[in-house]
Amino acid sequence: MATRPTNLNCETAGAGLEFARRYSALFVNRLAYTVQSTKPADNGKHYYYRPKRDRRLSVGIIRNHLNGLVTIGLYSLNPQTQRSKWVAIDADYENALEDLLKLQWELRQDGVESALERSRRGGHLWIFMGQPLLAQQCRIYIYNLARRLRVPVKGAAGLAEGIEVFPRQDQLGPGEFGNAIRGPLGVHRGAGKRYWFYGADYNVNAQLRYLERLKKIPEDDMRRFIQGMEMPEEFRPRPRVDLPPFDPNRREFRILDYLRPARKRSGNYWTRCPSCAEQGHDRSGDNLAISVADPRLYRCWAGCSKEMIRAALGQPIRIKRTV
Repeated sequence: MATRPTNLNCETAGAGLEFARRYSALFVNRLAYTVQSTKPADNGKHYYYRPKRDRRLSVGIIRNHLNGLVTIGLYSLNPQTQRSKWVAIDADYENALEDLLKLQWELRQDGVESALERSRRGGHLWIFMGQPLLAQQCRIYIYNLARRLRVPVKGAAGLAEGIEVFPRQDQLGPGEFGNAIRGPLGVHRGAGKRYWFYGADYNVNAQLRYLERLKKIPEDDMRRFIQGMEMPEEFRPRPRVDLPPFDPNRREFRILDYLRPARKRSGNYWTRCPSCAEQGHDRSGDNLAISVADPRLYRCWAGCSKEMIRAALGQPIRIKRTV
């Protein structure tokens, strides 16, 4: 049956430690996590941060998450194994649910069961593994599926809107965290609502039973799914470029010559992303982070590439051609 988001004050059956342990078995692949701020920033957003205390995720913290006392973000990729217990496909754009339903139907043709979770603007499609599988294999499978179905992927071919796949990386180095996604069945602080999975009644126990019954992908099946496949060229990570030490006297493109930072926080300037602005997004004016220490390093947290940002500023990146 279809489910709906519920208000923060809706009774959630007082989830106990048993529920937290079952939740951990489904979703926790490493003990690092983030917490969503209960107080909004000046722009109204509730940001996620890594906690200074209780840095290791415990069943007690998960229980508080299920009871709406805190909202946690989960990391898919464990850097010690480079494996993931689940894949989440995040779609947050107009008609996003249509694309998620298309992906869900196609996954079913491979015998893969997935769970669709509603979000504020779209939804998240979750796929679970029988045991943690190599993140690279999981990503090859999903990205080839998206390409075959012509589902837009954020950042590919200059797209500012499209699906995002968690894990976002094939592998992580020591001490790296990757990208976290809001843990399911918790309360979204910005919306003040709890978003449930379709297919089960809207209480924690029924939701967990539904997720536990889903067929999990064994490693042999994943190898079979991706046999003969590789990551499509347009989705491959770009090789890392090591920049020389920053020299403010060197003549080169300076993004701060074209943008005025709105504020300074956590070692970055924050301002409106010009590429987002062209598309009518980034109303809060803080999608673009620019390193204070080295302004050559900047990133749009909505997924716009450097090429898109430079083009929006009227300063396109020149492509060096070889003869």
